[in-house]
Amino acid sequence: MKLVAAAKVRRAQEAVISGRPFSESLIEVLYSINEQLQSDDVDVPLTSIRPVKKVALVVITGDRGLCGGFNNAVLRKAETRIVELKDLGLDYTVISVGKKGNSYFNRRPSVLVDRFIERGSFPTAKEAQVIADDVFSLFVSEEVDKVEMLYTKFVSLIKSDPVIHTLLPLSAKGEVCDVSGTCVDASDDEFFRLTSKGGKLSVERDRVRTNKAGFLPNMEFEQDPVQILDALMPLYLNNQILRALQESLASELAARMNAMSSATDNAVELKKSLSNAYNRERQAKITGEILEIVAGAEALL
Repeated sequence: MKLVAAAKVRRAQEAVISGRPFSESLIEVLYSINEQLQSDDVDVPLTSIRPVKKVALVVITGDRGLCGGFNNAVLRKAETRIVELKDLGLDYTVISVGKKGNSYFNRRPSVLVDRFIERGSFPTAKEAQVIADDVFSLFVSEEVDKVEMLYTKFVSLIKSDPVIHTLLPLSAKGEVCDVSGTCVDASDDEFFRLTSKGGKLSVERDRVRTNKAGFLPNMEFEQDPVQILDALMPLYLNNQILRALQESLASELAARMNAMSSATDNAVELKKSLSNAYNRERQAKITGEILEIVAGAEALL
């Protein structure tokens, strides 16, 4: 299982790394288009900020076990976030992605689950679109006012972190607040996000990035820029979900590889200790029999 996980994790790691340039380029395109619309009143549904009364939690887990504490870490973070939302007096609903999460929430009828979604063997855009369509309909229909995604961020083969990422609305951290004006963002909200500061779209990032050449100031759009934004926003949402699925899979495979490596090392150590214990007992028994023979021979003399 260690060798199988090691073979798969390389492919998953390549998918994570190769997907990042497209994700960041998409952000740059959205940002550049926005630069041309500073004087326009842009109305994009996915940036609509309203008082938060209900939050949807997209919880991404694995389909299999034997991967250490990978699934437990995500589920513990989900339980902690649910408690935080309850303390804020907010309603919530869970969208569970992955067999382990589905099984966990099925055993807990007290947790409100909107939908259970099965994962494929390898994340695809079609699979991400299923989740994106669900959260999009929930948000646009105003059934929920905020959508958060809980998944495991791939850092390296020996490190991964469960994180919370605000999907909708595409807003600045601290701007999504409940009816009492209290901010409901998670304290460790992760990743760069599209924002709507001052009524204008902009971009926040969690690290310094190299500036790229944007659109020329005199560039004219063949279509209405608002239509372009309306087309790019769902693509952005789908891309973020696909990226989370890829990161989660890579983290799961890395965790399984490390867990199976530890299990192998523990088995070798256990075998060694049991062999030593067996040899000591065997030697003690042989020594005892020799002493009995010697004692019997001396008694006959």
